[in-house]
Amino acid sequence: MTESILSLIPKGRLSVLAAICARVAILSAIQFLASPNQACGATAEAIDEATKKGVAFLLSEQDPRGAIREHGSYDTAMTALSCLAMAAVGHLPSDRTPQGVGVRKGIDFLLMPDRQDNEGYFGSKDNSRMYGHGITTLFLSEMLGMGADAKQDAALRAACMRAISLILRSQAVAKSEGHKGGWRYTPLATDSDLSVSIWQLMALRSAKNAGLDIPKDGIDDAVAYIRRCFKGSTKAGAAVGFGYTYTTAPVWSTATEGLLAMQVCGHYEAPEVIATADWLLKNPPKVKGNSWFYYGTYYYAQGMYQRGDAYAAEASERVAEVLLPMQDADGSWKPSAGSETNRIYRTAMALLSLSVKYHYLPIYQR
Repeated sequence: MTESILSLIPKGRLSVLAAICARVAILSAIQFLASPNQACGATAEAIDEATKKGVAFLLSEQDPRGAIREHGSYDTAMTALSCLAMAAVGHLPSDRTPQGVGVRKGIDFLLMPDRQDNEGYFGSKDNSRMYGHGITTLFLSEMLGMGADAKQDAALRAACMRAISLILRSQAVAKSEGHKGGWRYTPLATDSDLSVSIWQLMALRSAKNAGLDIPKDGIDDAVAYIRRCFKGSTKAGAAVGFGYTYTTAPVWSTATEGLLAMQVCGHYEAPEVIATADWLLKNPPKVKGNSWFYYGTYYYAQGMYQRGDAYAAEASERVAEVLLPMQDADGSWKPSAGSETNRIYRTAMALLSLSVKYHYLPIYQR
């Protein structure tokens, strides 16, 4: 499996080097340009200020090793999520700024020998399991070719390939028909859920975008699993979208995550995407009664941006409207009504939600 991932893209497609060079060139050329789908005027300035304060808060929580975490919990996953959020609003490890240095230190922490076990697994040391493994792999994949120097680039590539290899091996574990193609909390799990599966799928798609040789079946099988989780409804007021598993009804947060994942994999006009986006257009983010407010808002913001036009414009307005007043004086985001009690997590997810204004990272570009 590792040898397959190490190989170059087949003849007629971009090589790994060419793909990485293209990513760097695109990211270097991106500027903060206004578009019909972006916030403008005072709101745009408020988003800039909020993201600046949010990044400053995350950096204030970084320890000398480079880890960003609260009370020592899930330090691998929270560091990766925080650095992903900082990169999404424009701070890369090669930047000669305090923010760039922070992201570089975060990468160095993630690349420490004790973070990833002999199987390539990032979810064991901090007990974040496959959830944390997917987040960490997604971040590393997004950073391929964008490290602070050649040494960090090489270490990023090696760690990322081992992590991707584990994702693919875990997907290949024998499962019943309904669970095939997905992932759950441990590498050897025989069942699947949407939440864990989408982080792994995003990591695979990111790695493919970066030029790594990802088997087509790996992505196709994951998309098939997500499609099995879709549920439509003719019942008034019932959610339309993707459920937590293929047997459960959709709720707002799971509908949003399925919307983003399908489009990231190129299924922009799939019936499931259209139906879910239409339902979400009528059901914007709300703090009250939403157990996974920050999680769902992140997927809503990114998924509706991918849909474009009126969906993106509406989502941009609603996200700013709900998130900006929830930022605390220290730059972190306040608790919601749900169970998202970790300030690092809330702040990173809020930054990722607001990052659609900037379009920096390849995985979030349409």
